[in-house]
Amino acid sequence: MKAIWYFLWKCFLKTNLFFYSKKIKVNGLKNIPTKGAILFMANHPNGLIDPLFITTNNPRTNHFLVRAAVFKKPLIKKFLSTLNLMPIYRIRDGIKELEKNKAIFNDCFEIFKREETLLIFPEGSHNSRRTIRPLSKGFTRIVFGALEKYPDLKITIIPVGITYQNTTNYPSKVAINYGEPILANSFLEKDELTTAIIKIKNSVSAQLKKLTVHIANDEDYAYKLELLNKGQVDFTEVDKINKLLENKELPTAKEVNKNKFQLLYFILILNNLIPFLIWKQVSKKIDELEFIDTFRFAVSAICVPIFLGLQTGLISYFYGAKIAFCYTILSLSIILAYTKIAPTNTKSNS
Repeated sequence: MKAIWYFLWKCFLKTNLFFYSKKIKVNGLKNIPTKGAILFMANHPNGLIDPLFITTNNPRTNHFLVRAAVFKKPLIKKFLSTLNLMPIYRIRDGIKELEKNKAIFNDCFEIFKREETLLIFPEGSHNSRRTIRPLSKGFTRIVFGALEKYPDLKITIIPVGITYQNTTNYPSKVAINYGEPILANSFLEKDELTTAIIKIKNSVSAQLKKLTVHIANDEDYAYKLELLNKGQVDFTEVDKINKLLENKELPTAKEVNKNKFQLLYFILILNNLIPFLIWKQVSKKIDELEFIDTFRFAVSAICVPIFLGLQTGLISYFYGAKIAFCYTILSLSIILAYTKIAPTNTKSNS
């Protein structure tokens, strides 16, 4: 029953992300084994929408570690647990709370024992900077702890790079790149634990720097990013952008792509006025840029279907089912058309 519940939510989210995103590029699916324990390790540029993009474009059923703050309310905690989400506690949550991680880690060991998959964000927090940050060693405690408890277990690590054209603008445009499989066992077999931890972190980090746009976090970071933004590059062409950075061939400035579809956007907003007004109120309370995309998607995924359903019902009541059906198809077509053809420019600065 839980598997059906998970599948239904995955379909619901995948459909909504299709209507929300201009383009979702997925590469490297062939690198994902169809069986066996897998730890997916992804960079984290854009809040809670990151795991949604990754898991809806992944053939395996995933479990997730997310920050514990999301689980504060009992009803939310119960709902999230039905979708395979588990809390992970950090220093900022309090020293006493860290003790709870022992039980969570043990749950992770059992997930691997059942040859299932786990998705984590080893950078430890979200940040829209186009840089792969130093990885936390927390994931090594999970991997090597599982191998210590179950010596015959095989755990494959797959780095995942997720890259957005712009983390704050609609429509969203994103690239998801799955890296080459890394057999965790091989590190523990060859080296002592301390050396194994350093080597496996370096191996994952090296792949992540190729799977997403990585600008070294040095004194030239802001300058390089500004040139890329002004050049209106397509950040979802990850290999191309990283090659430009490697060869120091930064682009010249280009004009921002003008939105020629303002009339279509106006019609879209007018037809979804209440969800739009709800989003405007919600957006005033967002204090982190990395959560703009997450909350906008949440509002659209929940409010737009409800609002369109109510309007369709009213039209059906007054004008008949055929007209109501035509209205629904037209409304969805307007949303889809604008999402797929409107430009997604780079940020003016970051």
